[in-house]
Amino acid sequence: MPRLTQDETHPVRFTLNGRPVSARVSPRTLLTDVLRQEIGATGTHVGCEHGVCGACTVQIDGEPARACLMLAHQAEGCELRTVEGLATDDALSSLQEAFREHFALQCGFCTAGILMTLDALFSRQPDADEGAIREALSGHLCRCTGYVPIVQAALAARNRIKGGPIDA
Repeated sequence: MPRLTQDETHPVRFTLNGRPVSARVSPRTLLTDVLRQEIGATGTHVGCEHGVCGACTVQIDGEPARACLMLAHQAEGCELRTVEGLATDDALSSLQEAFREHFALQCGFCTAGILMTLDALFSRQPDADEGAIREALSGHLCRCTGYVPIVQAALAARNRIKGGPIDA
């Protein structure tokens, strides 16, 4: 990483949901700020700003990461995926559809981060069992659902992705 001077803005370039993006940012600019304010990817939420709640979770090179803990320049040259990249223009992803069907969200603030974590889990481990799903969710706080419908939706999505029965 090149040395960045504090009183200047510097370019940062990465791929976001399959499209190249760039912005000029100061060295201390957080990735969440670039995503939300510079690029307009407002699906990535900022909750605690300490990496505890998981609302800001995005995928960086396929791995879940807390965007509130990353400087924008750390994403230089990386492949980023946010919740906006899950659906196509005309259809929700299997995971999003399962969340809708199982009422796995209420206020929705935590949902984007949870979806990104589960999407990464199923990419690595398509047959993840309930224990693996719960372990993946352990880094997320949801104050509304009590987690039961989230786990049910994740199991249903896993089954749908694998081509099995949808009911979990």
